[in-house]
Amino acid sequence: MSEDFAVQPGCLYVVATPIGHLGDLSPRAAAVLCGVDLICAEDTRTSQRLLAHIGSRVPMRALHDHNEREQVESLVAQMREGQALALISDAGTPLVSDPGFRLVRAAREHALTVVPIPGASAVLAALAAAGLPTDRFVFEGFLPAKSGARRTALEGLSTEPRTLVLFEAPHRIAGTLADLSDCFGAERPAWLARELTKRFEQFVGPTVGDILDWAHTASEQLRGEMVLVVGGCPESHRPVTVDVERLLRQLLEVAPTKQAARMAADLTGLPRNVLYQQALTIKGAQR
Repeated sequence: MSEDFAVQPGCLYVVATPIGHLGDLSPRAAAVLCGVDLICAEDTRTSQRLLAHIGSRVPMRALHDHNEREQVESLVAQMREGQALALISDAGTPLVSDPGFRLVRAAREHALTVVPIPGASAVLAALAAAGLPTDRFVFEGFLPAKSGARRTALEGLSTEPRTLVLFEAPHRIAGTLADLSDCFGAERPAWLARELTKRFEQFVGPTVGDILDWAHTASEQLRGEMVLVVGGCPESHRPVTVDVERLLRQLLEVAPTKQAARMAADLTGLPRNVLYQQALTIKGAQR
């Protein structure tokens, strides 16, 4: 092993693994996965293919949402005894919509060294190839599975100006796209990336409506990992925000308190009684 890739005792290595193409595993990541004492994997059966590919014989332990809380104490104890551990997910960068947060937090709390080994990320791969603004973006992970909760979440994001990145399961993609179309508008710029880095990699766009039309006719292709990249809300569609306190102060300079509250209610749509109480507070502070 190269000295640059040497594994240090008592460390937790957070290792990014390929999201599809095994050739995307970095030499440093491969060296770590061959050199640690234990690998914590979301699904040991899935990860076994990768370890066999690089010739790693390091033992694995399952670490997932259902057992992470119980596993953390013993894993931290092993690191404190000098063992080096690696944390991997089924694919991509650990902790991004995957388990592992509790283990990393516990390692930090015990002053253990946590070393990130960067690599593949479905979020960044989809974002980089979508052709939508990348200077500012928001990762929302998986939306709620049920349509009512999902629509509520989307309505809260409908005026978000930054590019959105979402994960979605194949069996829910059509419903999610329908809700996106209703909440954001069919004309909102968007791209769906599926099977990233794999043989049948595909990008569908360039609008929510176009992806929805595709989903209605592409039943055989509604499989594999899916990432949605959605353009932010155009400035012309964003609600006008009002500094209510500043508005009331200006109105109070030219009108009595009740009239100022009524005028502010007409302009903002906010309850008149709430604005009246706020106006009284402003007047009281001015005295």
